[in-house]
Amino acid sequence: MDYSYESLTPTQKAAIALVAFGTEVSARVLKTLSEEDLERLTVEIANLRQVSPELEESVIRECHDIFMARQYISQGGIDFAREILERAVGDKRAGDILNRLESSLRTSGFNLLKNIDPRQLVNFIQNEHPQTISLILTQLVPQQAAAVLSELPRELQSEVALRVATMEKISPEVLKEVESTLESHFQASAGRDLSVSGGAKTIADILNLIETTAEKNILQAIEAENAGLAAEIKNLMFVFDDLVLLDDRGVQRLLKEVETKDLAIALKAASEEVKNKIFANVSERVAVLVKEEMEFMGPMRLSDVEAAQQRVVESVRRLEEEGQIVIAGRGGKEDVIV
Repeated sequence: MDYSYESLTPTQKAAIALVAFGTEVSARVLKTLSEEDLERLTVEIANLRQVSPELEESVIRECHDIFMARQYISQGGIDFAREILERAVGDKRAGDILNRLESSLRTSGFNLLKNIDPRQLVNFIQNEHPQTISLILTQLVPQQAAAVLSELPRELQSEVALRVATMEKISPEVLKEVESTLESHFQASAGRDLSVSGGAKTIADILNLIETTAEKNILQAIEAENAGLAAEIKNLMFVFDDLVLLDDRGVQRLLKEVETKDLAIALKAASEEVKNKIFANVSERVAVLVKEEMEFMGPMRLSDVEAAQQRVVESVRRLEEEGQIVIAGRGGKEDVIV
C-alpha cells in the first residue's frame, strides 16, 4: 500500500514514527499506553507497508514540531509557544502545529469521558454551572458532545451552546480544577494540562450532529442574544463542499433555486467530487451551458467565488429549514426518510 502524508491518520503517523525510532524507544513508548491504544497501534505497525524515506522524514519532522511546541507551552504557556513557533516556522505552520497539539492532546481527566454513555454524563454534569458544562463539551468529540447537548434540559441547551461559541482560551489552572473533579468522580489519575478553546466552529460541529428541533431552538436563542454570532455559526455548519451530503433529489431541488451564473462561479473553486455531484443531476444541455459559462468567465477573484458559494449554501439552509431537503447525518427521528 502506498501512503501520502495528507491521507495518514494520527495512528498511522504514530506507527511510522515508532518504527523509525527503533525497537528500544518503541517498546518504552508502548509500555505507557492503555490496552486499547496499545492494540490499535501494534496492529497499525504490523500493517505498515512501503513507507518512503521522504514520508518517514515528514512524520518525524511533525513529531519534532509537536515535542518542541509542548516544551514551549510548559515553559510559558500557549501564547509563548505560538510566538516562538511563529518566529521559527512562520505563522501558518505554527498555527497548524498548535491546532494539532490542542486537538490531539486531552488532559487525562477529560479523556475519561470518551467512553462514558452521554446520558450518564448528563446526570453527572447537568447540575454544574453552564460554563463548566460548556468547557466539558469542548473536550468531547463532536458526536458525543452533540448527544450530551441533546440530553440537557431545553432551557440549558441554548445557554451552554452560547457559552461554547463565545468561549476563549481557558487557563491550565481552570482546566486542572475541572479535571480534578472529574478524576475524583471517576477515580482516575492526574494528567497533563493544556489550554483549550471553544468558539463558533466548535459549537457548529456539535450542532451539525444534533437533532433538528434542538438545533433550531439553540440557534434561535443564540440569535436573540447575538445575531452576528448566530450567523457565523450557521455559516460554519454547512460549507459548499458539503453539497455531497445531499441526495440526488436534494441537489435537483437546490438547483431550481440557484441561478446558472451563481452556480458557474461557485463551481470554479469546487472539488471534483462536488462538480461530479452537480453535473450528475442536471441535463446534458445544462451541464454544457454551465461549463461554457465557467470557461467564458476566465480567472476570477477567490472572494467572488466564495460569495457565490455562500449564496448557494444559504439556499441549502433555507430549503432544509423548510423541510424540502435533508442533509445526510443531520436531523432526528422525525426526519428519517423511509
